[in-house]
Amino acid sequence: MPLTLRLRTLKLIGRRMPVELRDEVYREMVLLRRRMPDVDGSVACSVDGLVIAGDMAGSVEQTGALSSALLALSRRMTGLIGKGALEETLISGTNGYAAFYAAGPKIVLAVTARPGTNLGLLRLEGRRTAANLAAIGERMSATTRPSTTQ
Repeated sequence: MPLTLRLRTLKLIGRRMPVELRDEVYREMVLLRRRMPDVDGSVACSVDGLVIAGDMAGSVEQTGALSSALLALSRRMTGLIGKGALEETLISGTNGYAAFYAAGPKIVLAVTARPGTNLGLLRLEGRRTAANLAAIGERMSATTRPSTTQ
């Protein structure tokens, strides 16, 4: 991804996440693409749809907003039908796939992949990246919590 696009994307995110953590999120997304060459993009956003980082061409902001809405609906559906906690939502289209992961309670990861992608590997690597993003989100929460000691 060109540096100018990366910097532009990072300016769009929520103001409370420290830049170092946003950079870590972005690095995880780049590592995902390196581990899975069939991945052609990813977006991490907050559960309210604000983009944290994007490693994709196209409308990053709209992808983030729709990803958070889709994840919320998927969580409600799995609860309604009694299938436990949501792990992922997978969409199959004629031109490839989109997978959506809850990366902890506050981050959504959307991953797009080309047709013919090994879905087992996509699921494995998507969950791995989501777990790494959840850990980053937890560190973010720890740095923004008010101190209880005086």
